[in-house]
Amino acid sequence: MSQLLKPLESGRLVLKNRLIMPPMATAKSEKDGKVSREVLEYYDEKSRGGYISLIIVEHSFIEQQGKASENQLSVAEDSTIENLKKLANVIQKNGSKAVMQLNHAGSAALTEVTGSIPIAPSAVANPFKGDMPRELTKKEIKDIVESFKKAALRVKKAGFDGVEIHSAHGYLLNQFFSPLTNKRTDEYGGDVNSRIKIHLEIIKAVREAVGNEMPIFIRLGASDYMEGGITIEDSKIAAHEFEKAGVDVIDISGGFCRFTLEDNTLPGYFAPLSEGIKEVVSIPVILTGGITEVKDAERLLLEGKADLIGVGRAIYKDSEWAKKAFESLR
Repeated sequence: MSQLLKPLESGRLVLKNRLIMPPMATAKSEKDGKVSREVLEYYDEKSRGGYISLIIVEHSFIEQQGKASENQLSVAEDSTIENLKKLANVIQKNGSKAVMQLNHAGSAALTEVTGSIPIAPSAVANPFKGDMPRELTKKEIKDIVESFKKAALRVKKAGFDGVEIHSAHGYLLNQFFSPLTNKRTDEYGGDVNSRIKIHLEIIKAVREAVGNEMPIFIRLGASDYMEGGITIEDSKIAAHEFEKAGVDVIDISGGFCRFTLEDNTLPGYFAPLSEGIKEVVSIPVILTGGITEVKDAERLLLEGKADLIGVGRAIYKDSEWAKKAFESLR
């Protein structure tokens, strides 16, 4: 039997196959971050036919200070819920499950977008963009945890099937996890367990918001691929703790290297990371990156590199990709 066509059942998560669409920013929302007609049309087109088991909606800001870019989706206000319901419904009526990704940009935010000085674990410039940030106070960290909780509750009220916490691509939670940008000397800085303290607090708060039935995903930048940055050994410790804290799925990507590797364009180029994480957790692991051919998705699953395969840019370019893939397998 095809590996890609196999259903998956793991705790709170039940999927009809192993193909997911990872979050990809569209910059199609309204100016205030509300779901626009263009957003609804985009996700309708991508989910049509229900071939993709799960669609993770693009990163959405949890508060104004964490907004990454213009026309980014928002989950920062209760006023967004009504249109988010339409988005969840569009995806679900086409036969796919819908997960919403929550994000805070931290030092990757720009003052001209947010209207305020960027914030970060430490006053360290973001390696890939942004103005010099100021260091967060402990009270502000608690406030951010609360913002994640409120955003997760909005996602639940909107009828989504799950929620994903974004800790990759150089955004705030990646900044806390990475020794490159976390120079704190309090309980939120130092060793791996201290650098993921905020993650564990957010996971606990999100679980309180969504209840026991809804799956929680975390997108983990499992390596910065930079000297002095996050290593796979750090991420193994973190992933083990995330599973213990109640995370249902670990979605592997890059840290400050973001979602590509300059010197590696092989299909599934993050496979060494997902394979390493699978060694220490029993929950499903998602692998995304450079996978454009069905045969590569099949092989990576067969080799045990991951439990779920994310196909992003190929589906972005061709909305019929999943349909053609499954027709070729049947």
